[in-house]
Amino acid sequence: MDRRVTTTIDPERCIGCGACVSVCPSGTLTMADGKARVTGEASLGCGHCEAVCPTGAVRVGAIAADATRFRTVAIDLSWLPHGRYDAAGLIRLMGSRRSCRNYTDQPVDPAVLEDLVRAGVLAPSGTNSQGWTFTILSEPSDVRAFGERVGRFFERLNRTAEKAWLRRVLKWFGRPELDRYYRGYHQTVKEALREHAEGGVDRLFHGATAAIVVGSSPGATCPVEDALLATQNILLAAHAMGLGTCLIGFAVAAMKKDPSIGRFLGIPRDEAVHAVIALGHTKETYLRIAGRKPFEMRMFRASGRQPDPLERAVSTRHEEA
Repeated sequence: MDRRVTTTIDPERCIGCGACVSVCPSGTLTMADGKARVTGEASLGCGHCEAVCPTGAVRVGAIAADATRFRTVAIDLSWLPHGRYDAAGLIRLMGSRRSCRNYTDQPVDPAVLEDLVRAGVLAPSGTNSQGWTFTILSEPSDVRAFGERVGRFFERLNRTAEKAWLRRVLKWFGRPELDRYYRGYHQTVKEALREHAEGGVDRLFHGATAAIVVGSSPGATCPVEDALLATQNILLAAHAMGLGTCLIGFAVAAMKKDPSIGRFLGIPRDEAVHAVIALGHTKETYLRIAGRKPFEMRMFRASGRQPDPLERAVSTRHEEA
């Protein structure tokens, strides 16, 4: 990863408050003679120092000036303090976003798709790697062509999975994946392929008119997590901007097994794909937020102290759910 120091400090503007030094995670900055100085040999390029400086004395050259310049949304770039946002509204947004499988034919403005990527890169990343990549499909014809490639992969996979002897042999050698696919997905995929061949029914992208492929370049500390955090940002931003979304796991699986699909989309060979997001103007309207399946929550204490009555009550309610 590139850890070159691109931070500069204007000594005329620096008032020596030390705020930039206190938030620097990599020891790039220190105080000397009452002023902040760039003394480290490596930097995360996170921009904490620039964001905290009260006089604008600090600049980080690694940060792209247009990364947060949205084209379709007016953004207030002043920092939002902790606890100053409507938590209930945020939770409502997260609960209201649903996987959409019914889209109109209306195309998505490419500028909106670009802004969704900008929303994506506001996510955190391991050691500020920001090694994510985004491939935008803004034309319905491009999404259909992508889907055709994925469909051909699953046609081949289904033919392979139908060979019972091969499933048995692979399973005997400790590779049960093909057998699991046959038992769990073969028939569903077969029906989807038939519906597409006979009537043009799109069971993959569900008629979405755009898509974003989220991947990662080599060298990121935790590329999968980074890409999925950016993906969640895109999903929530899309809902707020009037679009429906759906994660297409079958497309990701196909691209992992068949690199030619990525090359068809212009994705370099050394990039890994982690998410495919279908996007479009939705036909769906819901009346309420849906619940979730029961989940397990643990409270750990090294001291071994038991949870207090309130915590036990919360735990019991989750168990009863």
